[in-house]
Order: sequence, then structure tokens, then C-alpha cells
Amino acid sequence: MVPLSFAFPFCGEEFRLTRSNALFWPRENALLVADLHLEKASFFAQAGQLLPPYDSRETLERLAAAVKETGARRVYTLGDNFHDADGPARLEGHAAGMLDALTRALDFVWITGNHDAKDSGAQDEKGRAACGGTFVEELELAGMVLRHEAKKGESRPELSGHFHPRLQVKVHHRHIRRPCAVVSENGADSGRMILPAFGSLTGGMNAADPAILKALQPARRIDAMVPTERKLARFPIWRP
Repeated sequence: MVPLSFAFPFCGEEFRLTRSNALFWPRENALLVADLHLEKASFFAQAGQLLPPYDSRETLERLAAAVKETGARRVYTLGDNFHDADGPARLEGHAAGMLDALTRALDFVWITGNHDAKDSGAQDEKGRAACGGTFVEELELAGMVLRHEAKKGESRPELSGHFHPRLQVKVHHRHIRRPCAVVSENGADSGRMILPAFGSLTGGMNAADPAILKALQPARRIDAMVPTERKLARFPIWRP
């Protein structure tokens, strides 16, 4: 049987990285996902670039499946929840119903990101009411900082998103790119992690890109973690 998630230690806690790019925190019974970018297709459609219009539905279906697989009772999104501030108003009925069911059934917390404008849409009262759940800019949970973008110089354990990291490797003359988590270590109980993007239409940045490595400093080492068919593979991408 192919495992659905893989356990690993991080800052004195056990986490599980799922094959769907969600992070499960067993002690908190919480599922964390980054960069949903809901309604990205409809955003581009407004400019005449037509994409399959079911990205929000697919993303929310995978989120519901991850909740079911892990048994999570809490969900924390790590920013860039919608692709633009007016995204909530464009949700079609089926996707809106799925989102409503999720936010009613779970303790659902939206951490805001740079795509979540503070003055309209997803961040005004009407947009928030349509989304359900609770909105915060960042929070600290059990000593772990949850925010959208990694803060250079942060000394506390941190979980973030924003960069959409992907590991790029060459295997048997083939270039393979896979979404990955990027983990920095700076001591036994000190580290930071950038989650892979969860949204269906999200691209990616090379995990070893200087912008990612700079955001995670100071660090003693930085690795990329990729769920494979049978195990969680870990690749070194930076050493001092």
C-alpha cells in the first residue's frame, strides 16, 4: 500500500508531509497548506487568457481529502489564499459550497499573504464573511510562528509559504521538477520550513534559488524534502 504521508521531526515536534503537499501537525491535530491561489483561472480569464475554470474546485477537493486522510480538526492556510482580492466574489456555486462546508466543520484560520489585499475583496468584511473562518496576518502556535513569507533573521521556529519551492534534479538524463518543502536547521530545536504550494494552478521556484536561501538565513544547513512513492526523500541544497 502506498503511504499517504511521511513523518519527520522538526523543532522537537513530529510532522507529516502528505503526498498532496499539505503538512500535518499531529499534536495540534492541524493541517497546514500554503498558497491555494483560489480563482487563479478566473483572474486570467478576465484578461483573455483562458484556463480550465475548475482550479478552485480541484484545490478544495484535495484539501477536503487531506483533512479526511489526516483526521485534522484545524486548518491553517499560510497566505495567498485567493489569487487576487476579488477572488471570493468569483467562486462558482459548487466551490463556494465546498469552502463553506470546510470552514463550518473545522477550526479554519486564514493567514493572509501578499495576494490577499488588505483593502478589498478577500480582506473586507463582505469577503471575509463569504470565506468563513478567522483571518490573521500571522500567529504563534505552540512556539511555532506561522506566517506567509519567511522572515530573514527569524530565530523562532517558523512555518511559511510564498515561494512555491520545487526541487529540480537530473535523473538518467531527465530533468525532474517536483514540489517540495524547504527546511533549514539552526540547532536541535530551531529551524524554519517553507511549504510547497497547494493550489492546482501554482507554478514554482527552484528550491535552491538565492531568494529562498537568503530568506532562511541564518542556517547551518538547508534541505529540500520531497514525498516519493515510498519514502520522504531529503536532498541537501545549501551548506555553509
